[in-house]
Amino acid sequence: MPEMRVAIVAITRRGAQLGQRLSENMAGLELYVSHRYAAYAGNRYNSFEPTELKSQLSSLWNQYDGLILIMATGIVVRVIAPLLESKETDPAIVVMDDAGRFAIALLSGHLGGANELAGRCAFATGACAVITTATDANDLPSFDMLAKEQGWVIDDINRVKALNTLLLDNDEIAAFDPTGKTSSWLHGQGNITFYETIAEAANSGARGFLFITNHQLPEQIKLKNTLILRPRNLVLGIGCNRGTPADEIDEFVTTHLKELSLSPKSICCVASVAAKRDEAGLVEFAGRLAVPLRCFEADELNQIAFPSPPSKHAQAAVGAAGVAEPAAIIASGGGLLLLEKVKTTNVTLAVAELEEG
Repeated sequence: MPEMRVAIVAITRRGAQLGQRLSENMAGLELYVSHRYAAYAGNRYNSFEPTELKSQLSSLWNQYDGLILIMATGIVVRVIAPLLESKETDPAIVVMDDAGRFAIALLSGHLGGANELAGRCAFATGACAVITTATDANDLPSFDMLAKEQGWVIDDINRVKALNTLLLDNDEIAAFDPTGKTSSWLHGQGNITFYETIAEAANSGARGFLFITNHQLPEQIKLKNTLILRPRNLVLGIGCNRGTPADEIDEFVTTHLKELSLSPKSICCVASVAAKRDEAGLVEFAGRLAVPLRCFEADELNQIAFPSPPSKHAQAAVGAAGVAEPAAIIASGGGLLLLEKVKTTNVTLAVAELEEG
């Protein structure tokens, strides 16, 4: 997981001194101080005019993963309120008093990492970390932190609160997790029963449901209090003719994922042949998914056994006997092909599932 990009913002003399102390003891932090107290901030800082706090925070909001704001909590609440969008996208907000007594995880405690950041601030300065998220206050794990640590995508962020509440209330939750990672994460905490299939869990009569799957739920399963976490374990192997637009690739992939009842949120990468690494439509398509485009040399692809007959077209065009299937197999670490090669005039597609390990 990449290191958080964190900014410290201070508006008082003691705040500037505390900000300097934090930046010296915690790697990778940038300090912003009111120009009035820049003399107390050491040698590495950015300054802003005292009247520009609101615009300064607005500017930093999308630049950093976290903000340590050394000022009164009331000031912070009033200034950041118009900036709030979603717990999925808002930065971690930690508030510290300028005496350095408390480090309060104010916003995005779990997904954003404010709880952890508050702990780091406390360790660096001797402050008391103030953590108010209910699961942490009760020494319980939380499902949003489970997703974050495993790199899983939360299918619907609005479902997290209901499941965490059931966990806190010790109500029964039926779970399906073929990875086994949820059970290890929980360490026996919570009233959670694991089932071999989604259908068995759905018919259990539990109050809530947790499904770890890259598949869409069958239409006949309609449950309240259901949280789906998506492992990022699907690889799209794609070959295409030169000049194929992203929309054409997108439509073809979407159609086949729907037929397989697979969630696009579980896609972890697009794989192809090295000759396509600058193919505009393919690059754009991977960008839409916000996943890497991994390209392999033709010689690498030719070393892989794959089920479809060799392609004379691919051999002539890029020097490989196949692209979609061998690229998907390599990028998935030798994983299972969920979809053998399908093709249109311009696009070939195969889907593989990452090998667990």
